[in-house]
Amino acid sequence: MDIIRIQDKIISQQKINDSITKILQLRALGYSQQEVADRMSVDRTFISRLEGIGELRKGKTIACIGFPIKNKTEIQAILEEEGVEFIMLMTEEERQTYVEQRSGKEMLNELMDLIGKMHSFDTIIAIGSDKRIKLIQGLLDSEVICVEIGTSPITEDKWVDPGEIRKILAAVKSAR
Repeated sequence: MDIIRIQDKIISQQKINDSITKILQLRALGYSQQEVADRMSVDRTFISRLEGIGELRKGKTIACIGFPIKNKTEIQAILEEEGVEFIMLMTEEERQTYVEQRSGKEMLNELMDLIGKMHSFDTIIAIGSDKRIKLIQGLLDSEVICVEIGTSPITEDKWVDPGEIRKILAAVKSAR
């Protein structure tokens, strides 16, 4: 048991560890410091200081969303290798399956969660049709870098130039 006595208080180290883990998980899901503070009944400044204690790096955070991508595995490997924090790539078949397996309510809720999560990133690389890219730009106040792979609607997988993705990532990282 991880019980510690501090003067007249009995402290559970496990309870502290569990609370910190929950705080960090909620922040990683895109909740603001204030939302997490309210949910966990702590001061927002505590969360800020906690993040400062554990911070390994500062800089722009990057997310990438794209579909329908023929060379998805190759592009995903590049993004992972370059440390992109959030990656959501799909082939046309995966996109169709994703849509077919959800009710309208589930789809709306998941899209709203995804939009909320995207707001926590500094830079979003959007790979898709002309109309999808414009929609993403309109929904997000982050820097959106567009990689247009065709005119909407796209109904088949499109090849994405790995060299272009590497150039974009190099430019974003150099601006950090």
